[in-house]
Amino acid sequence: MNIYIVRKIAFFIFVLFSSSSFSSSDSLFSAGVPSLAPMLKNVTPAVVNIYTINEAQEKNNYIDDPFLRKFFNIPGQPKSKKRNRSGLGSGVIIDSKKGFIITNNHVIAKAQDIKVRLHDGREFKASLIGADPASDIAVIKITPKNLTSLKFANSEKLLVGDFVVAIGNPFGIGQTVTSGIVSALGRSGLGIEAYENFIQTDASINPGNSGGALVNLKGELVGINTAIIGSRGSSGSVGIGLAIPVNMALDVTQQLLKYGEVKRGYLGVSAQDLTGELSKAFGINTIRGSIITRVQNNSPAEKAGIKVGDVVTKINNEPIDNTAAMRNKIGLLKVNSTISMQINRKGKIINTNVKILERKISKQSGIKINTRLQGMVFSEIKENMPEYGKVNGIKIVKIKKNSKAYSVGIRTNDIILSINNIPVQKIEDLEIVSGKNDSEIVVHVQRGKRTAFILLQ
Repeated sequence: MNIYIVRKIAFFIFVLFSSSSFSSSDSLFSAGVPSLAPMLKNVTPAVVNIYTINEAQEKNNYIDDPFLRKFFNIPGQPKSKKRNRSGLGSGVIIDSKKGFIITNNHVIAKAQDIKVRLHDGREFKASLIGADPASDIAVIKITPKNLTSLKFANSEKLLVGDFVVAIGNPFGIGQTVTSGIVSALGRSGLGIEAYENFIQTDASINPGNSGGALVNLKGELVGINTAIIGSRGSSGSVGIGLAIPVNMALDVTQQLLKYGEVKRGYLGVSAQDLTGELSKAFGINTIRGSIITRVQNNSPAEKAGIKVGDVVTKINNEPIDNTAAMRNKIGLLKVNSTISMQINRKGKIINTNVKILERKISKQSGIKINTRLQGMVFSEIKENMPEYGKVNGIKIVKIKKNSKAYSVGIRTNDIILSINNIPVQKIEDLEIVSGKNDSEIVVHVQRGKRTAFILLQ
């Protein structure tokens, strides 16, 4: 029997026999038949459709070609046309009294105009409160008039196999509801965001669902729908949807509401996953943890006595399974907070406290950029470059060999297509995309006909 049908039958049975665990107001029965409709009646008004307008420059590759201009005696300099480009996504009302809506950063990035359409058809113009490209979370605000907000679940208590419902605006066709289960937890290392701790679900998520709600059967928000993983050339759901856990989203949201940006903790180390071979070499009887490969001078880590070769096994008494887990844990801590770290140093357990500080944002060429982009000289793609008219991005014209970018494989003449999944074309885009935070960034790089996502830690 088709596994999809089996799962739906299992879902029906679950709804049938679990209804007694819910209050009458949250009943999963409608007219005596198992149904999600009663729950959705209270949830769907809190999920909104988001429409954005971006201004994009459009060039005519033939008219802009300097040889053709000279051949046809076309006077003057080529001018690019500016056209409005629309985008779409979803959002979740988290504060009905103040009109705050949480969505994905990539939904509203570089938008000049943001509009929100409610479930009842009302439309509002929204303003941007703050955005965090590293976690792909943004907060916008509309006029609070008879709004409905969602209750929050504790995503730490979510289990693989729990039933969930995804609500959003796929392909802009209007609000749509799909159901499924939690397929996996703690997905990371996918190269989608700088900070990854995704909930994986088989509830159908498609373009336009980004920023929408993932809720449990009580109608509580458990995650923010963010991305899909599909086969090459596929633009729709193939059963692997990813959502940001609500606990993580709310931590980021609190800082956006308070500061307009996220002030991330800075430890000052480079690290890699602990393997079985490394574990034996270092005389450690565990393969879980993150091994320190570099400690920056005068950093919080150095002041706390952390050394190269130390294996971080716990932070604030919570196990650290790998480097991604450590990066997420540190990056989501509040600045100036003190944490406890358990370290395995050649088989000896050491406990130490570290004060997490904020890394200073650097300035280069008159704009603020992420420090991980230092050591490179950038240029917009110009007429005299072979990439002109063929690719949109920012060209690296020079790179220092002692830079972070060089150490991870970025080279001269590479083209940066996007940072944290946001396209870049102008030098100013570096500040818009990465200048407001100094956390890890995911850079999409093209070299010749090949492209790759590279994480700058």
